[in-house]
Parts: sequence; C-alpha cells; structure tokens
Amino acid sequence: MTPQPSSARAVPIEGGAAPGVVLPDRPPLPTAQVTGRQLFGPSWFAAVMGTGIVANAVVTLPRSLPGLRTAATVVWAGAGLLLVVLAVGYLRQRALRLHAADPTQAQFFGAPAVALLTVGAGALQLGPSVIGGRAALVVDLVLWPTGTVLGLTTAVTVPYLMVTRHRFAPDAAFGGWLMPVVPPLVSATTGALLVAHMPAGQLRLDLVLGCYAMFGLGLVAALLVLAMVYSRLVHHDAPTGAMVPTVWIGLGALGQIVTGLGALAAAAPGALPAPYVHGTAVLALLGGVGVWGFAMLWLVLATALTVRELRSGLPFAPTWWSFIFPLGACVTGTAALASRTGSQVFVWTAVALYALLVAAWVVVAHRSLRHAVAHTRG
Repeated sequence: MTPQPSSARAVPIEGGAAPGVVLPDRPPLPTAQVTGRQLFGPSWFAAVMGTGIVANAVVTLPRSLPGLRTAATVVWAGAGLLLVVLAVGYLRQRALRLHAADPTQAQFFGAPAVALLTVGAGALQLGPSVIGGRAALVVDLVLWPTGTVLGLTTAVTVPYLMVTRHRFAPDAAFGGWLMPVVPPLVSATTGALLVAHMPAGQLRLDLVLGCYAMFGLGLVAALLVLAMVYSRLVHHDAPTGAMVPTVWIGLGALGQIVTGLGALAAAAPGALPAPYVHGTAVLALLGGVGVWGFAMLWLVLATALTVRELRSGLPFAPTWWSFIFPLGACVTGTAALASRTGSQVFVWTAVALYALLVAAWVVVAHRSLRHAVAHTRG
C-alpha cells in the first residue's frame, strides 16, 4: 500500500506567524525510492491480515454452511504460509530504516504486527483440527506476544517519527495513519481468546487488565486519528486513486472496537469480580451498538467514495487490501452483537457482510497474484 499523500515538505506556520513564513525541512532521511532496488513495503502484510480474517470470521458467524469451517481452515493455513514468505522476504531486504524514513511507508509498520496476531488467533480457533489443541496453543503463545510487542512498539515509534522527523502538509492525513495505532486493539481482542487458557488467579486477571489497557490505548488513539482523517476529507479535495481504499481502514478500526468489547466481555467471567463482569457485558452491548452505528456511517461513506472513483477508473494498487481486513472486522463486530443480542438484524447483516467480504477477497487476491507475477517477471 503505497499511496502518496502530500507530505515531507515545509508547511506554513499557523497562528500568529507572518504570512508566507515556512518551517525549514527537518534533516532529510534516506528513502526507499533512491536505492535503485525493487523493495516491497510493510503494507503487503495487509494481505496476511485480510486472508486471515476471512478465515477467522467464519468462527464468529451466527449462520454457517457445511464445509465452511474446513474451507476457513485451509485459508488460515494459506495466511500462515504467506506470513512466513513475506516475513523472510522483508527481513532479507534490510529496508527497515529506509521505510521508517518514508512518511507513508512508515505508517504501515502496524501491518506485520496485526498479521502475526491474526494468524495466531486463527491457530487457536481453527488450528486444533489440523495440528492439535496443544500445538495450536503453542503457536498462539508465540505469535500473540510477538505481535503485541511489535504493535506496541509501532504505536509509540511511528507517532514519534511523525512528530520529530517527518513533515506533513495540512491535507496529509489519510486512513493509513490508523495502522500504527490499531495493533493494540487487535492485541486486546485476540488476547481475550487466551484468557481461558491461563491458570485462574493473578495471571488470568493480569491478562484481562492488560488487554483492557491496550484496548484503551488503541481506542483513544484511533478516535483521534479518525477525527483527523474526517477533517481532511471535508476540508480538502476528495481522495483519488490509490488513496481511496485507505478510507476503509477507518471501518476496520471501528469494527475492531466492537469486536474487542465483545471478546473482552466474554473473557471477563472467571477473571474479574462479579460486579465488573456485569459492567463489561453492559459496555459490550451498549457501547458496541453505538460504535457499530458509526461504523455503518463510515461504511456508507467509504462505499460512496469508492464507487465515485470506480466510475473514473480505479487501477489496481496494493492499497486494495485496505478493503479486506476492515470489512472482516466489521463482520466480526456485527457477529459479536448478533451473539450477544440474538437480533436477526445483526445476524443477517453479519452474513451479508461476510458474503461481500469473500467476494472482495477473491477479487483482490486474484489481482495481487497477477501483480506479483508481473513484477517477478519484470
């Protein structure tokens, strides 16, 4: 995903400065574009995120079909294989510093963390039928802490780089800015799946409280960034080209909030005292429905902007994977509300969204394979 928002240039000083005065550029850093090598960015890990959530969402669906879980297990295995291939390829490039210097590429350092967490959650939910319950737990006990540490590091490091090294114009905010701060939300959601596997007592309590802390970190940060993205959308020209799919990342953050509230409420019994267990259930329902309503608004907005761009031509770019994980998070959030309320509106909305998710994944995966083959031959 390599959209090119306005960035890395001097901007006018606001608030009391003389007209036309500009801030000097900060010391330039090397960028991936000057190496002369074909490098792939961390944004490609969104392919693992998207493929993984197509599999994981099946576990949460309120309705299913014969063989669907088996198909989901195959897709999860494919996501795991893709994770290994991309991780080895990315590390061999030794391009970490180059991508950290790029104001756009750096935003997608959150993608590898979420990829690890997504595959780990799939191992816990789908892996036992293939590799056994014990091995599946071991896989997640490796991937979840690794993804969590990487995600927390990203959530701190990327904003620090944005403040101290990168330069952004007033219209620079885009959906990719959510990527560094979303991983703690995903860690909270997927960490809730591990609670039942922890010994009762202090360890289980600490895991639940730690997940809630990460949820709060991701929640506040995501809402702050969403406000900046929305402000950019209404105050500047509508996004075009490769930037359009990144609007969908906002849907992913909102869907992950709803999913996380439900997952943490389900994990609370046996870990938190009874009064607080009831509180988590209330928050999961009322808070979840409220955020879900805003997610539907964002879904309609993102869809309208995408259709508008399709009419004038939307060429394939790696940012197309921005359609998939966000839509999947919307499916899991809606399914969580269906499970908690029994509402048929949520039940059939989750099913319809999942059908749309699978169709979109097939299209994007096909176009990505064609893209990869063309670049490999080139």
